[in-house]
Amino acid sequence: MKYIVVSGGVVSGLGKGVTISSMGRMLRGCGLKVTSIKIDPYLNVDAGTMSPFEHGEVFVLGDGGESDLDLGNYERFLSINLTSDHNITTGKIYRDVIARERRGDYLGKTVQVVPHITNEIQDWIERVAQIPVDDSGETADVCLIEVGGTVGDIESSVFFEALRQFQ
Repeated sequence: MKYIVVSGGVVSGLGKGVTISSMGRMLRGCGLKVTSIKIDPYLNVDAGTMSPFEHGEVFVLGDGGESDLDLGNYERFLSINLTSDHNITTGKIYRDVIARERRGDYLGKTVQVVPHITNEIQDWIERVAQIPVDDSGETADVCLIEVGGTVGDIESSVFFEALRQFQ
């Protein structure tokens, strides 16, 4: 699996999603299978309860997940079917890490952003990238990852650190 990451500049909403979709279309034209993941660094678990005036419209995925509209663009441009797991949010990551801590999975260790949160992000990406998203039932050759928001958003820093560590 190869990964391509696109992150923003200083203004949100200027085409990262369209860039991912366009790159994916070109890769498909070269005969590669593609999948995509959208990282939204807000603390919400999903976009379902967010104001459309603040965040934009919600796209409802086939599994009922409410996500950023970019996932709808990915599905239409790339002829794929994504799941709610293809939309990673800070809320989802922290929810899962805290659930593991409460179950005792960390064996009494102090749960920290590094390594626990960053490892969870990396594990999530690797797991979701393997989900078949087209009718072939095969895993993709390339996973396109969009980090939403703008560079410098403090909420994004943990995702950039996880991607920096990603091997």
